Amino acid sequence: MRPGDGSPLKRFRWWQLFLGRALLHLDLTGADGRPVRYSVDVRHQGSGETGQVVAQVYRDGRHHASSRVPAVVPVEGGAIEVATSAFGVKRCRYVTAAGAVRQLVPDPRSAEGRRARLEREHPSLSRVLGAVSVVALVVGVGLNLLQLLEPLSRIPPVAAAVGVFESPVHLPIWLNIALGVAAALASTERALRLRYHWLLDGVGN
Repeated sequence: MRPGDGSPLKRFRWWQLFLGRALLHLDLTGADGRPVRYSVDVRHQGSGETGQVVAQVYRDGRHHASSRVPAVVPVEGGAIEVATSAFGVKRCRYVTAAGAVRQLVPDPRSAEGRRARLEREHPSLSRVLGAVSVVALVVGVGLNLLQLLEPLSRIPPVAAAVGVFESPVHLPIWLNIALGVAAALASTERALRLRYHWLLDGVGN
């Protein structure tokens, strides 16, 4: 983690929806009893010469600290934890010294904020989208893994150790590509809700 330079937080612009910028906020009470707002700015495409994903943390609109993800940034009463996946933010939460966990609130202009608004205003549609995402991941990842196991099992050392696996599924290339695209969209939708499961999303990533 590096200390911030005090530069101002840039507001979220609409075109950054397509550039992979996430912006989330946390309202706390400072040591002096006054309210303080922390903001976490993450650019998924990476930043700097190395192209690594960095969490930029702002305090009351001024650059407070930066850290490569996964990041743990100490703040009043605890720390902000940030982690990303290949499809977005998988964790951005405030963890108190006592172990209580609170998720940061997405900026309403960000993609995560717009997805949260959809969930508030149209909960039934939101649940359907969530269910479709899970099904797309399970089907897409499951079928592609079944087909991938067969050529892997034909590698001589693997075949000698465990034998050759005959996949019961053989799909055309166009359908495999379509399943892969569907799984990627499903992972992106789940990332917008800051949902991540080590098996389901981990394999999908």
